[in-house]
Amino acid sequence: MKTINLKNYYDHIGIDTYIDVPDEVFNIFEEYRKAEQAYQSRIRYHKAYYSLDRGDGIEHSALFVSLSPDEIYERKLTSEQLHAAIATLPDKQAKRIYAHFFMNMSKAAIAKVEGVNKSQVTRSINRGLAQIEKFLKNIF
Repeated sequence: MKTINLKNYYDHIGIDTYIDVPDEVFNIFEEYRKAEQAYQSRIRYHKAYYSLDRGDGIEHSALFVSLSPDEIYERKLTSEQLHAAIATLPDKQAKRIYAHFFMNMSKAAIAKVEGVNKSQVTRSINRGLAQIEKFLKNIF
């Protein structure tokens, strides 16, 4: 068990509040504190005290805060569920959805490669998306 001061971690706490926490919780708090210090250091180093609305990605790369473990887990879980939903589709629909959404191919390009009409690809993708939606609604 270690003792921490909540005032050092939470801005809205104005007075010193000491509590005992398990070592695992202490390590999480310390990791957060170090990440916050690194974030503030990147802001100072890149002189990013102002908005960089230029749109060239500098602000994002300079100020990107790493994802929390909860967010990482949630993204992984969502990705696994999405892949499971796609796996339930017929092979042709799954390939068309993968090509369109993951490989950024246009519906016309998919139709040209397969030698079919664009409207067939569009209907197939729409039916596949409806089946994916139905699958995911059944999970939740």
